[in-house]
This record gives sequence, structure tokens and C-alpha cells, in this order.
Amino acid sequence: MSDRRNCTAMIVDDAFFMRNMLRSILEMEGYTVVAEAEDGEDAVAKYRACRPDLVLMDILMPVKNGIDATREIISFDKDACVVMCSIVWQELLVKEAREAGVRGVILKPFTTEEVVAVLQKVMAAEFTMRKEGSRRKTETAKFIEA
Repeated sequence: MSDRRNCTAMIVDDAFFMRNMLRSILEMEGYTVVAEAEDGEDAVAKYRACRPDLVLMDILMPVKNGIDATREIISFDKDACVVMCSIVWQELLVKEAREAGVRGVILKPFTTEEVVAVLQKVMAAEFTMRKEGSRRKTETAKFIEA
């Protein structure tokens, strides 16, 4: 996990331009994007198929929202690393996302530096947990406020 060149990622967002923006940031940082999904249902299916190291997940999407998709992914793989990336900043949704098992939250609009900072913290925590053999959930790495 410490070498991002070996880390895979999946981007889940119903907005094509947002998936492209996140893909650019991830690839610039050395991640390999192995899948993209437009809704939570597709995200769950693609997660099961490719088991990426990292998932960037929007909250509000058609068919199945990001929180429900995260719950389903975590029930399948308790070590899944999901970071919410959303324009919605409501305490209830953030609480729900944390309870679902997300490891970090990035608030849109964001800068490249903000995304990178959150991913570095989340992935460092993931590396430490796996190295120590821990199965505990990490705290949300950072909340970025507009």
C-alpha cells in the first residue's frame, strides 16, 4: 500500500466530468484506475469483479446511493477502503457514511492538493492496518470544508 504505483482504484460518480477529473488526479499520483461506475449498483458489481485498493464514491447517485453501495461493499469485504467524495455536506449523511465504513470524506468542489492530502492519510492508515494485521476501522481521515 505504501507504493501507490501498485495501488488500484475505482471511481464512482454519476457525472462523467467528475470521474475524469478524479481519474486525472489519481493517475498523476500513481494509482491505476481499474474501474469506473455511474451508480452504486454498478459500483458493487465492479468492486466484486476487480477488488480495488481504493474506491472514491459519490453519495448522491441514481439507482443506489453511495452510502448503500458502501454498506454492501463492506459487507462483502470488511477491509474495503472507501472514500466519499460529494458535494453534499449534511451532518446526518456524514454520520451515516462513517457508520457505513467510509475511511475519508472529500467535499466538492476540491483542489488536487486536498484530494491528495486525504488519500495520503487514508492509504497510510490502510498500510499500517494491514501491516499490523488489524481489522479495525480507521477514523475518517479528514473532512474538507468549502
